[in-house]
Amino acid sequence: MENNPDFAGPAFADVLRLIDDRSAAFRAAIAAAPSLDAPVPSCPGWTLRDLVQHIGEGRRAWAATIAAGPAATTKLAPLGDATAPEGREALVGWLAESTELLLDALREAGPGRVCWGWWGKSQTPLTSRAVARRQLHEITVHTWDAQFTIGAAEPLPAEVAVDTVEEFLSTVCTTTEAWPHEPATADYHATEGRSWRNQVSADGAVLVPVPADATGTATAEGPASDMALMLYGRLPLESVKLGGERRVFDQLVEWDPER
Repeated sequence: MENNPDFAGPAFADVLRLIDDRSAAFRAAIAAAPSLDAPVPSCPGWTLRDLVQHIGEGRRAWAATIAAGPAATTKLAPLGDATAPEGREALVGWLAESTELLLDALREAGPGRVCWGWWGKSQTPLTSRAVARRQLHEITVHTWDAQFTIGAAEPLPAEVAVDTVEEFLSTVCTTTEAWPHEPATADYHATEGRSWRNQVSADGAVLVPVPADATGTATAEGPASDMALMLYGRLPLESVKLGGERRVFDQLVEWDPER
């Protein structure tokens, strides 16, 4: 599937800066949590401690995978100590170290290193730049999870939210697997002024710019933060304004092509 330069996202240095910023916000939420045993409503079955373990261990595993470059054929074992410590201060320090390992690996790799990723059939390339964007949006959404758990959820920063929508649509919602329903288009319009079209057919799913004066089979409109959280299942579909044939969105949610 051909990559579209229209969806390349922010500059690599900006992605790294935003990973650092959202990681700091995640640590702040964890430091402020009354208890790490609190269940995370948006991640059923997880406590805050489980979420911390996922974030720290995952960043270390991706750091190792990025460092290995094209030699990696799957996500590798984490770098360093992959188990979150018990004490709050030590735990926050461990999270900071996990982020720095990831950022160091990305800085060393630069944006163009070939890198393993699970999205091989998508429109997103298998590069360290693509991994960086994935990492940004994962920490962004999980920061919202942590904030939501402690009753302090904030909208995603607009700069991050717009790219979260775009990268999700390019990576998670595109594939060479055949769409099992009638061909359709789903248009997403962020109130920040960006729009995207997910085009699905027997040839698969592809993200394209929305043509001028065109209306998709189904449409969704709202702030990029709400749209991003809706795409990640944190908010219901009705959190954004839906138009056209709602069934297309229901079919997209239910569709689980092999990647």
